Amino acid sequence: MGKIGPLEIVLIILVIVLLFGGRKIPELMKGIGQGLKEFKKAKDTDNPDNKKDAEEKS
Repeated sequence: MGKIGPLEIVLIILVIVLLFGGRKIPELMKGIGQGLKEFKKAKDTDNPDNKKDAEEKS
C-alpha cells in the first residue's frame, strides 16, 4: 500500500485529459514549468547564505 503502479498512473492521466482536454494540457504544463523556474530563482536569490557563496565564487 502506498505505491503507485502503472495502472494508477494511466488512470490519473486519463482523468487529467478528460478534465482539461487535450489542447489545454501543453498550456498547463508550460505554466507549471514557468512557476517552478520562478520559484527556484526566488529561492536562490532570497537565501542570504547563497548570496555569500555566489560572491565568494566570483
